[in-house]
Amino acid sequence: MTELDQFFTRLNGCVEQDSFVKLILGKYRGNETDLRNIEIKPVTIRSQDFLSFIYRYQTKDITKNFLVKDGIEIVRGLLGRDFKSANLFSLTEDVQMEFNKKGKCMLGCSKATCSNVPVKSHNREKHRLMDQNRPFLTALGITNDEHQVLPSMSRKWKQINVFLEIFQQALLSSKISKTQNINVVDFGSGKGYLTFAVYDFLRNSQWMDAQVTGVELREDLVRFCNDVAIKHEMDKLHFCQGDLKSYSPGKINVMIALHACDTATDLAIHMGIRSGAEIIMCSPCCHKELRQKIIIPPELKPILRFGVHLGQEAEMVTDSLRALFLEASGYETKVFEFISLEHTDKNKMILAVKGERSPDKKEEVLSQINVIKDFYGIKEINLETMLKTATDQQ
Repeated sequence: MTELDQFFTRLNGCVEQDSFVKLILGKYRGNETDLRNIEIKPVTIRSQDFLSFIYRYQTKDITKNFLVKDGIEIVRGLLGRDFKSANLFSLTEDVQMEFNKKGKCMLGCSKATCSNVPVKSHNREKHRLMDQNRPFLTALGITNDEHQVLPSMSRKWKQINVFLEIFQQALLSSKISKTQNINVVDFGSGKGYLTFAVYDFLRNSQWMDAQVTGVELREDLVRFCNDVAIKHEMDKLHFCQGDLKSYSPGKINVMIALHACDTATDLAIHMGIRSGAEIIMCSPCCHKELRQKIIIPPELKPILRFGVHLGQEAEMVTDSLRALFLEASGYETKVFEFISLEHTDKNKMILAVKGERSPDKKEEVLSQINVIKDFYGIKEINLETMLKTATDQQ
């Protein structure tokens, strides 16, 4: 066993035994002139273990989080190439490894200098998936020239990071998490806050070759966002004028459509399914379709005679049926309240990640859909019509 193999045996061992404190990669010999070292610590985000890589530059720090297995593989690729030394700290021992000018590896061990493992749980308010030093955030009006978040944009900054947390978890659970090329389309991109954030996250945190497109009806916003992207050399970020009805996509890996009003959400879901998207993220609003179609069951008339309750019921039934139709199409779905991007008190997200298709599961879900429709006297919803039309045309 080589010295390098021995080092990774020790690293894997202390990680598995939960005695890993930190790892510092030093003697950087790569191409980034102001990068000094990388400090790696264990961290738990949403009950999942990660390795947090803190890239320490002369004037800033950049944090990137990776699943433990992936993080160790990244260390394996960096040691001996870009970094010529490593210092591993655990509760049982300290391990030093260094490469000489000829590339020979030397390994040494000493008594442990650390007696406690750092607290692994991250405070979501403090932990951010995006570095606020990114220059494009200043161009978008989120930060000032000193890269401080403007007070008026603090809520928006929090919303962006919450969205990225959700997106990260969806990405890690999808089949595209290990691929390099990924195509993302964001419908109703507006001023591009999320579109820029997703592009930056995929390329600079996940190291993916991402092509991201923002689709927006307002010409002035399309022009503004393209100017910012060009200025900051974001070569594979593009904005175009259009909407769900006019845009003709090719292959889409991730489809995002937040605040698609009423049946525009159905258009978005249908487009995501039709284009083979692995991840579909929708935030529906303005539910109107089913409110007019629902026949109130006798058992619920004392409750739903109040208009506000009927509206809430129609919203719940609409989004539940959408989620079920996604499941019937081979997706694992979640429906949950998502922090609003439009300063409203409540906002719902339908998140769908493509799973394994099962004929038995499809029949079971379609049966559930029919029970719900019969109970409320619903003949057909807009998404159902779209899916049937697409099937008939195949």
